[in-house]
Amino acid sequence: MTLRALFAILCLAATLLALPALVAGPWSGPAGAVFADDDDDGGDDDDGGDDDDDDDGGRSGGASRGGGDDGFGVRRGSGSDPLTRFLDDVFGSEPAPRRVARPSRPAPAPAPAQAPEPPRPDFAEDEIVTLALSDDDLAVLQGQGFAVLEEYEVAVLGQTARRLAVPAELSLEEARAAVRALGTGTSADFNHYYRSEGFPADCSGLECPARTAFGWPLPEARADGCTEGLSVGMIDTGINPGHETFAGARLEVERLAPGDLPESQALHGTAIAALFVGAPGTRSPGLMPGARLVAIDAFHRDRGDERADVFTLIEALDILAGRGVPVINLSLAGPENATLGDIVTRLVDERDIVLVAAAGNAGPRADPLYPAAFPDVLAVTAIDRDRRVYRRAVQGAHIDLAAPGVSVWTAASISGARWKTGTSFAVPFVTAAAARLRADAPDLDARAVMQALRDGAEDLGAPGPDPVFGAGLVARPACAGDASEPGGTLLPMALDEGAPAAE
Repeated sequence: MTLRALFAILCLAATLLALPALVAGPWSGPAGAVFADDDDDGGDDDDGGDDDDDDDGGRSGGASRGGGDDGFGVRRGSGSDPLTRFLDDVFGSEPAPRRVARPSRPAPAPAPAQAPEPPRPDFAEDEIVTLALSDDDLAVLQGQGFAVLEEYEVAVLGQTARRLAVPAELSLEEARAAVRALGTGTSADFNHYYRSEGFPADCSGLECPARTAFGWPLPEARADGCTEGLSVGMIDTGINPGHETFAGARLEVERLAPGDLPESQALHGTAIAALFVGAPGTRSPGLMPGARLVAIDAFHRDRGDERADVFTLIEALDILAGRGVPVINLSLAGPENATLGDIVTRLVDERDIVLVAAAGNAGPRADPLYPAAFPDVLAVTAIDRDRRVYRRAVQGAHIDLAAPGVSVWTAASISGARWKTGTSFAVPFVTAAAARLRADAPDLDARAVMQALRDGAEDLGAPGPDPVFGAGLVARPACAGDASEPGGTLLPMALDEGAPAAE
């Protein structure tokens, strides 16, 4: 084909292409139809289309539907008219534009699985605690590589408690056996850890039913002087003495945990203390307003764990005994420890002190927890308003008494109050009953008081003492000025029928 012929063909093609637009006008024919979706009738200009997939026929913009276009309404490569077919024969057809798929975003990496928390340790590593170890036996141990980490003079017993570091070549069990083999080291044991026994209640806030009764009438309803003159001690976590419930309270607080360890939180201890001496008229009135409460903070925190070790507990017990408290509240639990068992027995025998402890919340099939399981300690389980045992309470032949411990209303750590659940919160009911009985019957020794509380309990469960409720629901001695029941006899403790029940 000559150059002249090619030029003639191009001129003819240009003329033919211009004719449809000149004849039909701008609103007719295919060129006018391509803009039909520029309104709001649900076409492709909205955001509800499927613009991100690959099955829409190669759509390249939001202005038209169907196959690809050049943006001006003239379709190429479709073979729909003779001129287009002629041009395709001369110059070749233009391939339809291909849509290039967007690279898909990589799926976000799954969050790393949270590693389970390691089990909490039961005792301090490489430490042995002794009581009344003689100087000669101590010298023998030091010759074997033992080292004294700390000493404490137990004034009420006239003996020395020691915390010993174990030689590197001995296991902890071997070290304990070596100390116990000596004449004055028979009660040596690990430096076990003890923890408070309470949980937030399943129910909290104003949506709960009526508050759990404390078992005693509210302080405003009692005769003046019913709790004045009473004295109790407690070993627990920190306490917030600035809480409004302690306004005017006879509250003494002392911290014993080593100063280089983080302080315990004022959660559990504040709640327990308020059950004793919470002021009348506040949101958390106590069982014994007007009584003297000596509170020892023996706990510390370590990597999220809040605990007290045996050595610190020994010091706390000695301080309370030295301050003359006749009853000690132990809302805590842990493993059996021979050294602790030894000092507990001696406090009962030599100092005439009643010790009351939480049964523990490890579950009904768990092994007994201590100090509650020591024979010389009153072990307290928790029940709800329907006199059902708390589902997590430890059970066993060592259980002595039951008391309200499910959804007990008491002080929160900073201000106000909330429901609390656990065997920890049942212990103050028994401690308060023991303190009242000791004041009313000063001739009874510690063991006689313990037995009187068992004898006066309301039987629950199977007839007679049982491993679930012990002797039954604790009763309180009547106040000398209580018009409802004069004479100091034991009154059954009423439970509020409106309180939340156990699960």
